[in-house]
Amino acid sequence: METMTKEKQKVKNNKSVKITGAKAIVECLIAEGVDLVYGYPGGTIMPVYDEFYKYQDKLHHVLTRHEQGAIHAAQGYARVSGKVGVAIATSGPGATNLITGITDAQIDSTPVVCITGQVGSHLLGSDAFQETDIVSISTPVTKWNYQITKASEIPEVLAKAFYIAKSGRPGPVLIDVTKDAQFEVLDFEYVKCEKIRSYTPIPQMDITQVEAAAELINKAKKPFIVFGQGVVLANAEEELKNLIEKADIPAASTLLGLSALPTEHDFNMGMVGMHGHYAPNVLTNDCDALIAIGMRFDDRVTGNLETYAKQAKIIHFDIDPSEIDKNVKTDVAVIGTVKETLVALLPLIHSNTNKEWHQKFKDLHEIEHERIIHPQTNPTSDKLTMAEVINLINKETNGDAIIASDVGQNQMIASRYANFNKSRSVVTSGGLGTMGFCLPASIGAKMGAPEREVVAIIGDGGFQMTIQELGTILQTKVPVKIVVLNNDFLGMVRQWQEMFFDKRYASTVMTNPDFIKIVEGYGIEAQRVNKREDLQSAIAKMIASKDSYFLEVIVEKEGNVFPMIPTGATVSDIRLK
Repeated sequence: METMTKEKQKVKNNKSVKITGAKAIVECLIAEGVDLVYGYPGGTIMPVYDEFYKYQDKLHHVLTRHEQGAIHAAQGYARVSGKVGVAIATSGPGATNLITGITDAQIDSTPVVCITGQVGSHLLGSDAFQETDIVSISTPVTKWNYQITKASEIPEVLAKAFYIAKSGRPGPVLIDVTKDAQFEVLDFEYVKCEKIRSYTPIPQMDITQVEAAAELINKAKKPFIVFGQGVVLANAEEELKNLIEKADIPAASTLLGLSALPTEHDFNMGMVGMHGHYAPNVLTNDCDALIAIGMRFDDRVTGNLETYAKQAKIIHFDIDPSEIDKNVKTDVAVIGTVKETLVALLPLIHSNTNKEWHQKFKDLHEIEHERIIHPQTNPTSDKLTMAEVINLINKETNGDAIIASDVGQNQMIASRYANFNKSRSVVTSGGLGTMGFCLPASIGAKMGAPEREVVAIIGDGGFQMTIQELGTILQTKVPVKIVVLNNDFLGMVRQWQEMFFDKRYASTVMTNPDFIKIVEGYGIEAQRVNKREDLQSAIAKMIASKDSYFLEVIVEKEGNVFPMIPTGATVSDIRLK
């Protein structure tokens, strides 16, 4: 093992104690401040579960109904709390069922530690019952992983796991523990990890690059900021706000950056990307300085790279050096936590006024409002729209709720129309686009922020991918508000089929069950709405409920999400219809 700088934190009277490896795992979790774990038991992780039984007053285990539910719940918990989420599973299928969520956490920079059981070390490589090489499987989608075969390794490896998961650019870590290591006795002493040789989670900031960035920003006549989740992860919301207000710069968010800046802030121009807002997408190719803060130039943001912001000086603030020049060539790269780099930048920035530039955004926003936003939120048809549902949720929650969303049209509509007054209010699968993410993630989000309202926005397709997690709600009584926008289609795929495949709706029509009967079977109050005159009162009743609540809204079957940038098109070719 690599040498670590250690903060002396011993368990009892500064002396090591003899305990089993299974008990050591639980003691490590408690020492790291973990009080909530999501998981599903099985044979090779049973010794740890036996210890959970003994530690119920200190550590709460949430039994999900599937290991995928456990990892997504851990993600939701981490996203809203800022803490490390923890998921635990047995070997073989238990471990492999975590992989989708681990991959999701890797792409979306979510700090989670996964602990999996493994067959005894003497059986490794023998194709024993439920043996799977989860370390090899998870290597491409974890920030770090390790297999423990000796109990003596547990304290140091677990300390390292938590440090790696939460430091620098966060991400998932998987620790695989053989069953004999869980039974074996060790001299236990826990020392938190604060440093690992050759691992530099926060690169040294280069002040000359900060100065170069300031010079370009000060010279710009049409500066534009695109901010991402890096702002939230660095707790740099105030620094971002101070920058845009001092320099009078219009700003727009990536999907995961939503809520870093209040929706109603005068300089918040909305969301960029494939289904983002009209003005920030079009004017990306008109600005003379594009300032990217804590975002990675994902293809859903940039569209065709050959035509993306070619007229602009590109200034990129990011903690991860590997993101620099990966997709978009930068003129100035400022490496470091965006909180630290924005603090250094702000004194160098001139107070400015960009009235005419702001007006361009306002003019384009008016076009989008007239053609899309108003017709969607105030429809004249008798068919309900997804947008009007979100709009009414805004009114009932005053924009203070955490909005979790699944993947597809429901996600894009929620992202476009929801109001966010507070940071860490967006829980969704960004880079991987995992259908089924929302329901378990909303459970974790509510447990991570129990004082806040959590509303889950899900399509009828995604809901059925992890519908079994209603059982987790039944058992825990966690009061999540669930809204299924039901159009009897895999809506986003259907939209593409309509636009690009001559309406050949291949395998996108859904024959759905009676969701109300299913949900009521789990002891959750449920209501279905298909008339506009019933919608507002139904949403008000849902939000007012102190318990979990399910609302199914029957929306227009062939509604589309616009604006839209077709695949391969430039951001300025965004379509309004």
